[in-house]
Amino acid sequence: MRTLRAVALLSACTLTALAGCASADPSTGASSASSAASFKPVAQDASATVTVWTDSTRLPEVQAYQKANPGVKLNIVTYDGSADGSTYLQTKVQLFDRTGSGWPDVVFGSPTDVTWASQPTKPGATPFAAPLDENLVPQSTLDNFAKGSLTPCQFNGHTYCLRNDIAQVVLWYNKKLMDQFGYTVPTTWQQYQALGEKVAKEHPGYLVGAVGDTNSQESYFWSSQCPAFQLTAPDTLRTDLSSPNCTRMASLLDTLIADKSVSTQGFFSQGFAKDSGSKVLMANGPSWYGQYLFNSAFKTPAGQIAAAAPLTWDGESTAATGNVGGGVWMVSSHSTNLKGSTALATWLTTSDANQAGAPTYPAYGPAADAWLANPVNKAYFATDVSSAFKTAANEVWTGWANTKFSDATAWSSVVLPALTAGKTLTATLPAWQTAIANQAKAVGYKVTTQ
Repeated sequence: MRTLRAVALLSACTLTALAGCASADPSTGASSASSAASFKPVAQDASATVTVWTDSTRLPEVQAYQKANPGVKLNIVTYDGSADGSTYLQTKVQLFDRTGSGWPDVVFGSPTDVTWASQPTKPGATPFAAPLDENLVPQSTLDNFAKGSLTPCQFNGHTYCLRNDIAQVVLWYNKKLMDQFGYTVPTTWQQYQALGEKVAKEHPGYLVGAVGDTNSQESYFWSSQCPAFQLTAPDTLRTDLSSPNCTRMASLLDTLIADKSVSTQGFFSQGFAKDSGSKVLMANGPSWYGQYLFNSAFKTPAGQIAAAAPLTWDGESTAATGNVGGGVWMVSSHSTNLKGSTALATWLTTSDANQAGAPTYPAYGPAADAWLANPVNKAYFATDVSSAFKTAANEVWTGWANTKFSDATAWSSVVLPALTAGKTLTATLPAWQTAIANQAKAVGYKVTTQ
C-alpha cells in the first residue's frame, strides 16, 4: 500500500508527495532576517493539544510520534496533503483567517503551499506559517539539511518550513545489461548522448530515457540549469527557453528521440512497464526511481539496478541536477503550543527513529545517513547507491523556482502533445515558454526573459 500511495501521488505538481512541484527556489529578492517583521506569537500554553494535518502516507509517522510521546496531546487529522494540485489547505486557511479560529498547528504539504503560507493574506495580517528560524528551530539544525533543500521554505529572510524529503535526480542504469553490452556508465551529457546513439544502432528497442511523464522536464531541463522557472524577485518570474542551457538539452533529447533510444512515452504511462520496462538501460530521474519505478513498476529483479552521480556538461567542472519530489512540514503562526508543534515537526523531519524507515530520501543530512544505512534501502540494488545519492542531494540547482503554479501543467498540455504529434522539443520551446508565461501572469507574476 505504501508503494501504491506513493505512485498514486505521481500527478500533483509533477507527482506530489514524491514530487512536490518545482521543489527548489532561489530566495532572490529576500531581505535579511533583521529587516523582516519580527514574529509575535499568540499567548502560549505548553499543555495545549497540537492539531496536525497529515497525508495518509505520513499518518503512521505521526502515530509513531504519539506512541513514543504518550504525554503529548495530539489531534491527528488526515487530508489530501495537497496531492493532485489540491488547494484544500489554502482554502481552509483562508476560511480560518476570516473566522479567526480553526488553524491546524502542524501541516504536511507541498513546497507550493509555502508560496502562500509564508505571505500575509492581506496587509498587516500574519502569514499562516511561522518563521521557524525565530527561536523555534536552532540554526545548527537548519544547517544540517541538504544544500539548497530549504530554499523552498525561505522567503523574506526567514525559513517557514522544514523539508521532509527530497528527490534528487541521479543517473539510474541497469548494471547487468550495461555489463552484458560492454558499455561504460557515462559521466557527461555528451557521453550520455553518444551512448544513446550507440544503443539505438547496436541494441534497438532498448532505452536510455523517457520524456513522456509530467515530471520529465524536472529530470532533464532542470538538470541542465534551464531558466524555465526562475524567480528574479518574489513577484517576477524569468522564463527564457531560448537560453543555451535549454536548447542544449532540447537538442540532445531530440537526437535520441529521433533514434528511438529515448521514448516519448512516460515511464508511468499505461502499458509501458509491460512493453518496455525490461528494456530500460538507463533513466535520468529521481532517487525514488529505484524502488518505485524499477522495483515496483518494472519488476526488475534485485541486484541489477545501480545509480551514478549527476552528469556534467563538457567544459563545466561542477554538476547540477534536478529534483522531482519532497514535501514539507509547516508550523502555524497561530499555534498556542509552538513548543510542542515545533518538536513534532522537527522529529518528523530530522529524527533517525522516523526517517531511517521513511519511504523516500530525507532532506536532513544525518537522517539521510541513517536512511542509507537501513538494509531495506540498500538490499535491492546492484551496488551501494549512497555516494550517488549524497552527491546529488547537494547538487540540486536552486534556479528552478518553487512558484505559485505547477511546472507540470504547461509541459503536459503543450509539450507532451507536441511530441506525440511528432514535433521536436527544439521547435516546441517557444510554445512551452508562452504557456509558462501565461500561467505566471494569471497568478500575479510579472514575467521577463532577462
